[in-house]
Amino acid sequence: MRLISHPVLCNYYVTYRCNAKCSFCDIWEKPSPYIQLEDVKRNLADLKKLGVNVIDFTGGEPLLHRQIDQFLEVAQSMGFITTLTTNGLLYPKWAERLKGKVDMLHFSLDSADKTEHDTGRGVACFDFVLQSIEIAKSLGERPDILFTVFKHNLDQMERVYEEICLPNKLMLLLNPAFEYNQVETGDQLSAEELNYLSAFSKKKWVYLNEAFVQLRKDGGNHIDKPICKAASSTLVISPENELVLPCYHLGAQKFPVQGNLYELYNSPEVKKLIALEGRLPACEGCTINCYMQPSFAVEMNSYWWKALPSTLKYSLRKGTWKRMLS
Repeated sequence: MRLISHPVLCNYYVTYRCNAKCSFCDIWEKPSPYIQLEDVKRNLADLKKLGVNVIDFTGGEPLLHRQIDQFLEVAQSMGFITTLTTNGLLYPKWAERLKGKVDMLHFSLDSADKTEHDTGRGVACFDFVLQSIEIAKSLGERPDILFTVFKHNLDQMERVYEEICLPNKLMLLLNPAFEYNQVETGDQLSAEELNYLSAFSKKKWVYLNEAFVQLRKDGGNHIDKPICKAASSTLVISPENELVLPCYHLGAQKFPVQGNLYELYNSPEVKKLIALEGRLPACEGCTINCYMQPSFAVEMNSYWWKALPSTLKYSLRKGTWKRMLS
């Protein structure tokens, strides 16, 4: 049963450029422009009309954009919940200007071992993450640690929790790695390892969407009965100011926005593509977290119930439920 008929999230790519070269990501290989402030203002107004609640300014590395603080400020002034994930390299330079403008600020950290983390990220950023934590805390910010989970770093999860999250009173967000396109992410987590993640997530200040675990056990999205609602729950806007459908990772079609995002999203051509969400051949077996999370939120089914406890846990800890109600 569909609970929310309008999109709830916008993944707004400020640029595809990145100052890291993560082994499990290919976005940094793409040439890319930077989004423009006037386009952002127009698009945010249309996103508000469409019913979107959350704006994720993403990349690439979003802090490479010299106007990222202005984008966040505009979004917050319009009542959106804002979120941003960074590798930490540039946060110390941006911290003062970002203060109070990011509702959900995530620092990526995949190991408590400097060498292991920096090797996976393709750049020396471990020390910058630790520095970013200290600076953020000094400014009264409440960042989270986003831990991308692979087979090879499962043993690091508890160390990150015990050595970094607990002493700093930070939420640990567990993000099971997913496959897409030709990107190599190694062997997928076994049922036993997924059960370990679920058990670990019961700890204080640990977040894991249990629906992610169940979806993997079920073999991912199935095109004959899709759980994915990527295109109807989420809008993707590219650095070229295009609406990307049905999601960034598939990117089957791109439509120039041209100042008319609201009309474009409601056009017959786009609606036809939205109707195919989760049903295209490439959608079979998909477990991409950033599109499944909103998919679980808009339709009541077994995944909705699986996702509910962790969603409430995070919202209560971060206080975002207050913003949603207002």
